[in-house]
Amino acid sequence: MKSIVAVWVLCGALVEPAQVLTPRGVLLSKASFYDPKRDFNCLDGSGTIPFSYVNDDYCDCQDGSDEPGTAACPNGFFYCTNVGHTPLNIPSSRVNDGVCDCCDASDEYASNANCVDTCRELGRAAREEAAKQREERLKGYHLRQSMIEEGHKRKKDVQIKIEHLKKEKENAEAIRTEKEDIKKAAEEPEKLALEKYQTAEQEKKAVAEEEEKKKDEQEAREAFAHLDNNGDGYLTVDELQSRQTFDTNRDGHVSEEEAKFYLRQGDIMSKDDFFNSGWLMMRPVYNMDKRMFTPPSSTPTPPEESLTPPPPVFDEDNYGTEEEEDHEDFESNLDPEDESEDEDSEEYDNSEDDHDDAKEGEQKEEEDGPKYDDETQKLVDVANEAREQFDEADRHVRDLARELKSLEESQEKDYGPEEEFRVLEGNCFEYTDREYTYRLCPFDKAIQKPKSGHGETRLGQWGEWTGPEEYKYSRMLYSNGQACWNGPTRSADVQISCGTETKLIGVSEPNRCEYLFLLTSPAVCTKPEETNGDESTDHSHIEL
Repeated sequence: MKSIVAVWVLCGALVEPAQVLTPRGVLLSKASFYDPKRDFNCLDGSGTIPFSYVNDDYCDCQDGSDEPGTAACPNGFFYCTNVGHTPLNIPSSRVNDGVCDCCDASDEYASNANCVDTCRELGRAAREEAAKQREERLKGYHLRQSMIEEGHKRKKDVQIKIEHLKKEKENAEAIRTEKEDIKKAAEEPEKLALEKYQTAEQEKKAVAEEEEKKKDEQEAREAFAHLDNNGDGYLTVDELQSRQTFDTNRDGHVSEEEAKFYLRQGDIMSKDDFFNSGWLMMRPVYNMDKRMFTPPSSTPTPPEESLTPPPPVFDEDNYGTEEEEDHEDFESNLDPEDESEDEDSEEYDNSEDDHDDAKEGEQKEEEDGPKYDDETQKLVDVANEAREQFDEADRHVRDLARELKSLEESQEKDYGPEEEFRVLEGNCFEYTDREYTYRLCPFDKAIQKPKSGHGETRLGQWGEWTGPEEYKYSRMLYSNGQACWNGPTRSADVQISCGTETKLIGVSEPNRCEYLFLLTSPAVCTKPEETNGDESTDHSHIEL
């Protein structure tokens, strides 16, 4: 028969009725399982033993629950009551090992460790810190109540404003409808009065276009006659090569390729083809060269002033012909038609200037508006005034609609179970480290800005609450920020803890492009539990 080593410790001569008799090392909440009047059932259900086997320094239960006060079971635990400080569970192997693990010395009841109860002394600092934290938490809780009150007030004010805007929008829409009817009524006589002016303008425009067309056709005929050296009704490569005008690369002569370019890659071009398509290609360079051409001087250079014969003067009609005359003969035999063409050129230039002036006058007339008779002008003025009033009424309706939509969206936002977070919207909070300044604007955005330099990086836009199921309002997610180079889009996870002020206390980047913001706020402060003046729990009982 196994020996039984039972240690019974009675604290005091008499046992008060309210006191509970429990084995040493047992948590008070489990004391009911340890009843000396009946057999002990192992807590894991592995067996039943006489109660005298409890704390007999022999492990009978597989879970070690029969030896809470000895070191017999390797998987057992000893509960330190630690009155005045924090209760503690230690492995049963530390019981009576000569080391004071429990501040109340209860784990060394049968050793020579000479442990003394230091729980109240050690717990004083913890109690003071706990009291301070409780006071801060209580202050934060009261601030949260104020935030809740202010949040409900703002929500109510917004709802009142929404109702007011709805009525104002209805009135504004009625006014807009009225202004629209006035506008339509004013535009009808204006339209009838302006039709005659529009008809006259169209006729004037048609005449101008016809004149311009005739002018273009005349210019094309003159150009063709000028380029058709032999007058056979065709333009050839040789004829274009005789015109320095078509020296596209400006190397001093017109190559066959350059000539064929203007002949649409052919060797010859008829007059009809010239009018239909060739003139469109040749006109820009032809007119440019025509404006830049300067007639040669009619004063010959005396032979005695130069030993070198003077160079031939360039003339488009005689360029490239086989007949070569000296300078004096050339000047004395100038073709009268060439002189007339030069005169026509000057007249053309002047006409272009006149045309430009006319266009400027037409443009100015268009900017100033057409001139009407007094009766028509009055109708135009009335219609313009009606249009302006309608536009103003329409803008007012659209402005009200935008404001109303924004307020209605704000009412649908989740500002917490009691609207406590609503007061944070519209505010921003900053935190600065060695390199960056971070800014968090609740329900809006999170950004990063370098301390040296300009510009900012958007880390995310307000997304959703992402806290645990028991309280989802402890975390915010800001997503869809600027994309990282070869990486994901940036995001910010905001973790909120209780504090007496809303403050950003830290920012880090635990993963690439994923930022962690630490925010304190009274909005998450809960009411601390009431205490009886002693932070410790009354664990009065008798251990055996």
